[in-house]
This record gives sequence, C-alpha cells and structure tokens, in this order.
Amino acid sequence: MNNGSNRTMDPSCMEKPPLAMDIIVKLDIFGIILYSILTFMATVSMLLFIEECIYIYRKVPANKKSVIIWVNGAAPVIATMSCLGMWIPRATMFTDMISACYFAIVVFKFLILMLEEVGGDEVFLKRAGRHKLRISTGPCCCCCPCLPHVAITRRSLFLLKLGSFQFALLKIVFTILSIVLWTNGNFDLADLSITGAVMWINPFVGILTIIALWPVAIMFMHLRTALRTIKIIPKYAMYQLVLILSQLQTAIINILALNGIIACVPPFSAAARGYMMSQQLLILEMFIITLVTRLLYRRQYDPLPEEEHDDNENTKMVVIPESA
Repeated sequence: MNNGSNRTMDPSCMEKPPLAMDIIVKLDIFGIILYSILTFMATVSMLLFIEECIYIYRKVPANKKSVIIWVNGAAPVIATMSCLGMWIPRATMFTDMISACYFAIVVFKFLILMLEEVGGDEVFLKRAGRHKLRISTGPCCCCCPCLPHVAITRRSLFLLKLGSFQFALLKIVFTILSIVLWTNGNFDLADLSITGAVMWINPFVGILTIIALWPVAIMFMHLRTALRTIKIIPKYAMYQLVLILSQLQTAIINILALNGIIACVPPFSAAARGYMMSQQLLILEMFIITLVTRLLYRRQYDPLPEEEHDDNENTKMVVIPESA
C-alpha cells in the first residue's frame, strides 16, 4: 500500500512553491482569465485609493487627512499584496507580513479616527467628562458584565491609545524578527512543532491583536451614538470585516492546507495551493470592500454639533448610569 501511495504522489507536491514564470507558462485559458480579472481588481482598488487620497487632501481638514488615508488604504494595500503573492507564490510569506503590519497600524489609526471625528482629544474629554467607559466588551471581556465602568480621564484615554499602539509597534518588531529567523532557517510556517519559532511568535502576536482590538471596541461602543450621523457603524463593520477576512480566513485556509485537507494540484503543493486560494479570495473581497469604503468616507467633513442638549440623540454619547 505504501508503494502505491508513493507512485501516486506527484513530486511537485513535495517541492517549494513554483516560480512566477512557471505559473505563467502553465496557465490555461481559465487560468489566464482568472488571473487577469483578479489583477484588474487589485489594480482598480489601488487606483481608487490613489484617487481617494487626492480627494482627501483637497476636501478634508488637516487633522483628519492622515488617519482617513491610513484606514482607507487597508483594503487596497491587502489586495495589492495579495496580487503580488498570487503571481509570485514564493513571496507569499512576505506579502502577508506587509499586509499584517499595515493592518496593525490601521487598528490604532481607527481609534484615532473616532477621536478626531469628535474633535480631537481635548474636545472628547470635554464632551465626555461626565460619562464613563464600559469596558465589558469584546474581544477580551464581553462575558464579564460585572466589570466596573471607568471614568474618562486623560489617563484612561492614554491607556486606550497605548493598548492599540503597542500592536502597531510590536507587530512590526516581530515581523522583522521573523524575517531574521527565516534567513537563518529557524522560521518556517509549515513547522508547527513546539520547538519551532512559529509556535512561539504567532500565539504571542495573537494575544497582542486581541489586546489592541479591545480599546477600539470600547471607544466604538462609547461613541457609536454620537458618530452615527457620519456612518461610524458601517465604517466599523468594514474595519472588522477586513480583520476577519485578512487574518482569520487566511489562518483557517492555511491550517487546512498544512493538514492536507486542501489537495495538492501540480505545480502547487497543498500548502502553496492553500496560500494561493487565500490570495485570490482576498483580492475579490478587498475589491468589494474598497468600493464600499469609498462610498462611506467620501463626504463633507463638518464638525459635530456641540453636545448642549441631552434630547439631541445625534450628539449624545453613550451614558452610563452613575449607580453602575
């Protein structure tokens, strides 16, 4: 039986991902059409992002330009990196790392975006001085409703920012460390043993991710009513969707591939085919998200009205009863 298995195993199923030229040579009609359409989608996503950047620089106040560009660029950057990974399979690890580093910065920038939409740190502290933050929210403490509410002060605002900023910083640090270990032969995505660097670095980065998402969720739950007129809920939904698709979906597909559930199809090994499927799905998904986010962020950026009357629900923040 072992001999039969050996005879049916294609040698390419045990090799590294193919070179870009090998893919181009072996493309059939369907492959040419598929690769052309996906490349067109990635290109359009980046062109729309560039056009959006020009619009933002012309129409948006200076304090919001940078954060809006960063947040808007999440889907186009991931689509572009996925397109490069699709054409150059051996570069997939690096393109995924670049996408992950960019999104780590976007997590922090989205928190800053919500504060800037209110008017900045000073205006936020002035408007929210009599309110409290509900910290029993996802992804860390959604099952802990007994947690006390926290007063909004400069210190609590600083801790929220720090919670998200640490991910933007440490993700880049661990990415550089991973590349250094990879050059020395110590970092292999297929090595899931306890002695492998992947099994130590990736779980730690996952913990950092959860910690970073928590402050953003806390701030969103507090400001979702005040920022409802600028469509903060669908914006937050798009931000969460990019997170799920670029991180969770990719991780699931890669795990399935490494466990042999995704079959080998020459010239791609099972793992390489899993990465390829992930890149192709991301291009399509990020193209759609790019179109949606363009509609959400293309508007007049007027300051919010002052919070003078509690009966104006468009300017209220989420109020936590003092008895809590």
